[in-house]
Amino acid sequence: MHWKPTPLMMAGLLIVSAPIMVQAKIYVSIEQAQNLIFPNKVFTKKPILVTEDLQEKLRSASSIRHPFQGDRIWQADDGSWFVVDEVVGKHEMITYAVGLSPTGLVQGIEILEYVESYGYEVAEAQWRKQFIGKTAGDQIKLNQDIQNISGATLSSKHLTDGVKRVVTFYDLALKKPSRK
Repeated sequence: MHWKPTPLMMAGLLIVSAPIMVQAKIYVSIEQAQNLIFPNKVFTKKPILVTEDLQEKLRSASSIRHPFQGDRIWQADDGSWFVVDEVVGKHEMITYAVGLSPTGLVQGIEILEYVESYGYEVAEAQWRKQFIGKTAGDQIKLNQDIQNISGATLSSKHLTDGVKRVVTFYDLALKKPSRK
């Protein structure tokens, strides 16, 4: 008896052996995110050199190992800051932006790009609202003052740690020294 593949079987093999393609979902551009968090404000790019010492302080404050890039920072005339950062979701990078008041309070968070095939619930406004009003002095910990999202645990944790890193960066590098 000879085995002869049917066209339906061959199509099934192609589907099973085809690589799974994940496409990045771009939610908003940098300019759109700036306008969503800070309507009608104009921003000027203010890159900052991030030294190895500063990188180490950011790592210990947030547990994120991916280097912080100091070339994606903008400031408005009123002293507000807009910072774009990246964290790993489960396997792929999540690009997000944090808007900070002149005193370092989180004004809003926007997801710019999300590549993972699941866990995208972190882009929902209701979850992101938990960060508004937080500063470097707040705990900003998943399952403590930030709720987890079932099915998006790693994305939730890493974004939470990322926001902690950005507010810590504000305290260490952006905050104007207080005058006495």
